[in-house]
Amino acid sequence: MFGWFQRLLPRKGDFFGMFEAHAATLVQASDALKRLAHDGASTSEILQVIRDREHDADEVIRQVLREVRKTFLAPFDRGAITSLIVAMDDTIDEMLATARAIDLYELHELRPEMKQIVDLIAAAAALTEQALPLLRNVGANGAMLHELTGRVVDLEGQADEIHAQGLKRAFQTARQDPLQFAVAREVFKNLEKVMDAFEDVANEIDGLVIDHS
Repeated sequence: MFGWFQRLLPRKGDFFGMFEAHAATLVQASDALKRLAHDGASTSEILQVIRDREHDADEVIRQVLREVRKTFLAPFDRGAITSLIVAMDDTIDEMLATARAIDLYELHELRPEMKQIVDLIAAAAALTEQALPLLRNVGANGAMLHELTGRVVDLEGQADEIHAQGLKRAFQTARQDPLQFAVAREVFKNLEKVMDAFEDVANEIDGLVIDHS
Protein backbone atom coordinates (compact mmCIF):
# COMPACT_ATOMS: atom_id res chain seq x y z
CA MET A 1 0.00 0.00 0.00
CA PHE A 2 1.42 3.38 -0.99
CA GLY A 3 2.33 6.08 1.51
CA TRP A 4 -0.17 8.61 0.17
CA PHE A 5 -2.98 6.20 0.88
CA GLN A 6 -1.73 5.20 4.30
CA ARG A 7 -1.77 8.84 5.31
CA LEU A 8 -5.38 9.21 4.18
CA LEU A 9 -6.75 6.14 5.90
CA PRO A 10 -8.00 6.83 9.45
CA ARG A 11 -6.74 4.61 12.26
CA LYS A 12 -10.09 4.41 14.06
CA GLY A 13 -13.81 4.76 13.47
CA ASP A 14 -13.84 8.00 11.49
CA PHE A 15 -16.44 7.15 8.86
CA PHE A 16 -16.08 10.51 7.15
CA GLY A 17 -12.33 10.02 6.85
CA MET A 18 -12.87 6.55 5.43
CA PHE A 19 -15.35 7.84 2.85
CA GLU A 20 -12.83 10.49 1.81
CA ALA A 21 -9.97 7.97 1.64
CA HIS A 22 -12.07 5.74 -0.59
CA ALA A 23 -12.97 8.71 -2.81
CA ALA A 24 -9.25 9.38 -3.30
CA THR A 25 -8.87 5.88 -4.78
CA LEU A 26 -11.69 6.62 -7.22
CA VAL A 27 -9.97 9.77 -8.44
CA GLN A 28 -6.63 7.99 -8.78
CA ALA A 29 -8.21 5.11 -10.72
CA SER A 30 -10.22 7.40 -13.01
CA ASP A 31 -7.11 9.49 -13.72
CA ALA A 32 -5.28 6.30 -14.68
CA LEU A 33 -8.14 5.29 -16.98
CA LYS A 34 -7.99 8.74 -18.55
CA ARG A 35 -4.26 8.37 -19.21
CA LEU A 36 -4.96 5.05 -20.88
CA ALA A 37 -7.64 6.58 -23.08
CA HIS A 38 -5.82 9.75 -24.15
CA ASP A 39 -2.08 9.37 -23.67
CA GLY A 40 -1.43 5.93 -25.10
CA ALA A 41 -0.15 4.70 -21.75
CA SER A 42 0.80 1.05 -21.37
CA THR A 43 -2.34 -1.01 -20.85
CA SER A 44 -0.62 -3.40 -18.47
CA GLU A 45 0.83 -0.50 -16.47
CA ILE A 46 -2.53 1.25 -16.14
CA LEU A 47 -4.25 -2.02 -15.29
CA GLN A 48 -1.80 -2.48 -12.41
CA VAL A 49 -2.38 1.07 -11.16
CA ILE A 50 -6.15 0.57 -11.11
CA ARG A 51 -5.75 -2.86 -9.52
CA ASP A 52 -3.62 -1.30 -6.76
CA ARG A 53 -6.21 1.41 -6.15
CA GLU A 54 -8.95 -1.22 -6.06
CA HIS A 55 -6.99 -3.10 -3.38
CA ASP A 56 -6.68 0.16 -1.41
CA ALA A 57 -10.44 0.67 -1.74
CA ASP A 58 -11.03 -2.88 -0.50
CA GLU A 59 -9.04 -2.06 2.62
CA VAL A 60 -11.29 0.94 3.25
CA ILE A 61 -14.50 -1.01 2.86
CA ARG A 62 -13.22 -3.72 5.20
CA GLN A 63 -12.40 -1.08 7.80
CA VAL A 64 -15.82 0.56 7.39
CA LEU A 65 -17.62 -2.75 7.87
CA ARG A 66 -15.52 -3.54 10.95
CA GLU A 67 -16.27 -0.15 12.48
CA VAL A 68 -19.98 -0.34 11.66
CA ARG A 69 -20.25 -3.56 13.65
CA LYS A 70 -18.57 -2.19 16.77
CA THR A 71 -19.54 1.52 16.79
CA PHE A 72 -22.47 2.31 19.06
CA LEU A 73 -23.06 5.87 17.86
CA ALA A 74 -22.53 6.33 14.12
CA PRO A 75 -23.10 9.62 12.27
CA PHE A 76 -25.73 7.99 10.04
CA ASP A 77 -27.84 4.87 10.08
CA ARG A 78 -25.59 1.81 9.78
CA GLY A 79 -27.44 0.63 6.71
CA ALA A 80 -26.90 4.00 5.02
CA ILE A 81 -23.17 3.90 5.81
CA THR A 82 -22.86 0.42 4.39
CA SER A 83 -24.91 1.25 1.29
CA LEU A 84 -22.80 4.31 0.52
CA ILE A 85 -19.42 2.61 0.84
CA VAL A 86 -20.60 -0.42 -1.16
CA ALA A 87 -21.88 1.87 -3.92
CA MET A 88 -18.55 3.67 -3.95
CA ASP A 89 -16.71 0.38 -4.13
CA ASP A 90 -18.78 -0.68 -7.13
CA THR A 91 -17.40 2.29 -9.09
CA ILE A 92 -13.79 1.22 -8.76
CA ASP A 93 -14.69 -2.44 -9.35
CA GLU A 94 -16.27 -1.40 -12.65
CA MET A 95 -13.26 0.74 -13.57
CA LEU A 96 -11.06 -2.29 -13.02
CA ALA A 97 -13.38 -4.42 -15.15
CA THR A 98 -13.15 -1.80 -17.91
CA ALA A 99 -9.34 -1.74 -17.82
CA ARG A 100 -9.28 -5.53 -17.89
CA ALA A 101 -11.54 -5.59 -20.95
CA ILE A 102 -9.35 -3.07 -22.77
CA ASP A 103 -6.29 -5.16 -21.92
CA LEU A 104 -7.98 -8.45 -22.87
CA TYR A 105 -9.07 -7.22 -26.29
CA GLU A 106 -5.75 -5.43 -26.87
CA LEU A 107 -7.36 -2.11 -27.73
CA HIS A 108 -4.50 0.26 -28.46
CA GLU A 109 -6.77 3.12 -29.49
CA LEU A 110 -10.17 3.75 -27.96
CA ARG A 111 -13.06 5.05 -30.02
CA PRO A 112 -13.78 8.79 -29.64
CA GLU A 113 -17.02 8.09 -27.79
CA MET A 114 -15.19 5.81 -25.36
CA LYS A 115 -12.73 8.61 -24.62
CA GLN A 116 -15.61 10.99 -24.00
CA ILE A 117 -17.17 8.61 -21.48
CA VAL A 118 -13.80 8.15 -19.75
CA ASP A 119 -13.65 11.95 -19.38
CA LEU A 120 -17.13 11.88 -17.82
CA ILE A 121 -15.99 9.14 -15.43
CA ALA A 122 -13.08 11.31 -14.28
CA ALA A 123 -15.44 14.25 -13.81
CA ALA A 124 -17.88 12.11 -11.79
CA ALA A 125 -15.03 10.89 -9.58
CA ALA A 126 -13.90 14.48 -8.95
CA LEU A 127 -17.44 15.55 -8.04
CA THR A 128 -17.79 12.59 -5.69
CA GLU A 129 -14.52 13.46 -3.98
CA GLN A 130 -15.73 17.06 -3.65
CA ALA A 131 -19.07 15.99 -2.17
CA LEU A 132 -17.97 13.55 0.50
CA PRO A 133 -16.26 15.99 2.93
CA LEU A 134 -19.51 17.98 2.96
CA LEU A 135 -21.20 15.03 4.69
CA ARG A 136 -19.36 16.08 7.87
CA ASN A 137 -22.04 18.76 8.19
CA VAL A 138 -24.84 17.46 6.01
CA GLY A 139 -27.41 19.82 7.51
CA ALA A 140 -25.51 22.95 6.54
CA ASN A 141 -24.25 21.53 3.24
CA GLY A 142 -27.46 19.93 1.96
CA ALA A 143 -27.98 22.38 -0.92
CA MET A 144 -24.39 22.06 -2.14
CA LEU A 145 -24.51 18.28 -1.87
CA HIS A 146 -27.72 18.20 -3.89
CA GLU A 147 -26.11 20.38 -6.55
CA LEU A 148 -23.04 18.14 -6.79
CA THR A 149 -25.04 14.92 -6.94
CA GLY A 150 -27.29 16.47 -9.58
CA ARG A 151 -24.22 17.15 -11.70
CA VAL A 152 -23.15 13.51 -11.37
CA VAL A 153 -26.61 12.38 -12.50
CA ASP A 154 -26.40 14.77 -15.46
CA LEU A 155 -23.02 13.27 -16.41
CA GLU A 156 -24.55 9.81 -16.34
CA GLY A 157 -27.27 11.00 -18.71
CA GLN A 158 -24.65 12.40 -21.07
CA ALA A 159 -22.79 9.10 -20.94
CA ASP A 160 -25.96 7.24 -21.93
CA GLU A 161 -26.34 9.43 -25.01
CA ILE A 162 -22.69 9.07 -26.01
CA HIS A 163 -22.89 5.31 -25.42
CA ALA A 164 -25.86 5.01 -27.79
CA GLN A 165 -24.16 7.12 -30.46
CA GLY A 166 -20.88 5.24 -30.12
CA LEU A 167 -22.54 1.85 -30.31
CA LYS A 168 -24.42 2.84 -33.45
CA ARG A 169 -21.26 4.17 -35.06
CA ALA A 170 -19.35 1.02 -34.11
CA PHE A 171 -22.05 -1.11 -35.74
CA GLN A 172 -22.01 0.96 -38.91
CA THR A 173 -18.22 0.76 -39.26
CA ALA A 174 -17.90 -2.93 -38.45
CA ARG A 175 -20.36 -4.53 -40.87
CA GLN A 176 -17.60 -6.63 -42.36
CA ASP A 177 -16.06 -7.48 -39.00
CA PRO A 178 -18.67 -8.55 -36.41
CA LEU A 179 -15.92 -9.33 -33.89
CA GLN A 180 -14.85 -5.68 -33.91
CA PHE A 181 -18.40 -4.64 -33.04
CA ALA A 182 -18.63 -7.27 -30.27
CA VAL A 183 -15.44 -5.91 -28.69
CA ALA A 184 -16.67 -2.32 -28.90
CA ARG A 185 -20.02 -3.28 -27.40
CA GLU A 186 -18.31 -5.01 -24.46
CA VAL A 187 -16.09 -2.03 -23.66
CA PHE A 188 -18.99 0.39 -23.99
CA LYS A 189 -20.99 -1.80 -21.61
CA ASN A 190 -18.21 -1.67 -19.02
CA LEU A 191 -17.89 2.09 -19.32
CA GLU A 192 -21.64 2.49 -18.91
CA LYS A 193 -21.54 0.39 -15.73
CA VAL A 194 -18.94 2.75 -14.24
CA MET A 195 -21.20 5.74 -14.82
CA ASP A 196 -24.22 3.85 -13.50
CA ALA A 197 -22.25 3.11 -10.34
CA PHE A 198 -21.39 6.78 -9.87
CA GLU A 199 -25.07 7.64 -10.23
CA ASP A 200 -25.81 5.10 -7.49
CA VAL A 201 -23.29 6.87 -5.24
CA ALA A 202 -24.98 10.19 -5.96
CA ASN A 203 -28.35 8.69 -5.07
CA GLU A 204 -26.98 7.34 -1.78
CA ILE A 205 -25.62 10.77 -0.88
CA ASP A 206 -28.95 12.35 -1.79
CA GLY A 207 -30.66 9.89 0.52
CA LEU A 208 -28.46 11.07 3.39
CA VAL A 209 -29.26 14.69 2.56
CA ILE A 210 -32.99 13.96 2.64
CA ASP A 211 -32.73 12.11 5.95
CA HIS A 212 -30.43 14.52 7.78
CA SER A 213 -30.87 18.04 6.43
